[in-house]
Amino acid sequence: MKRSQINHAIREAEKFFKKHLWALPPHPRWDVTDFGLGDFDSKGLVLINLAEEPEYCEKLMFAKNGQRTPAHCHAKKKEDIIVRTGKLAVQLWHERPFEVKNTFQIKVSGNLQTITSGEIITLQAGERVTLVPGVYHEFYPISNACIIGEVSTANDDLNDNFFVDPEIGRFSDIEEDEPAIVKLISDKYT
Repeated sequence: MKRSQINHAIREAEKFFKKHLWALPPHPRWDVTDFGLGDFDSKGLVLINLAEEPEYCEKLMFAKNGQRTPAHCHAKKKEDIIVRTGKLAVQLWHERPFEVKNTFQIKVSGNLQTITSGEIITLQAGERVTLVPGVYHEFYPISNACIIGEVSTANDDLNDNFFVDPEIGRFSDIEEDEPAIVKLISDKYT
């Protein structure tokens, strides 16, 4: 990704958060990724780490219509994905996508639901899905844009993200075409 594209994504997210009355903490810890695929407009996400503790983590995410967070799972992390503003589609698989079409139970807004592996659920603002380790998930806004919350057990972005597509990396390589407006979380890994 170009640094200019990252700077633009941060400014756009800040504007959307402000419009929807989401106050960010002082000096937020930003993360902007195209998952190493070079197409932020279709596979991209803006994230802010709000809390990073040994026991838990909280993130705020911003995505526009057309942007997808690719199918992945976590071996250790349990998380709630919460729609704060907008409407979000979440596709879920009990096992590696496309391998088995079984049914399984998942919590949606605190209530267990039985779904078929590969099914897409739609979440409105205020609704959440609880994802346990091993459940593959992919999500994308079906409104113009979404503010998405994540509350989870401890987060390890380097070692606990398992994407279906082997070409995907959690952090993007950055082409420095202009000065950074903020230091990204991923800047410490590159």
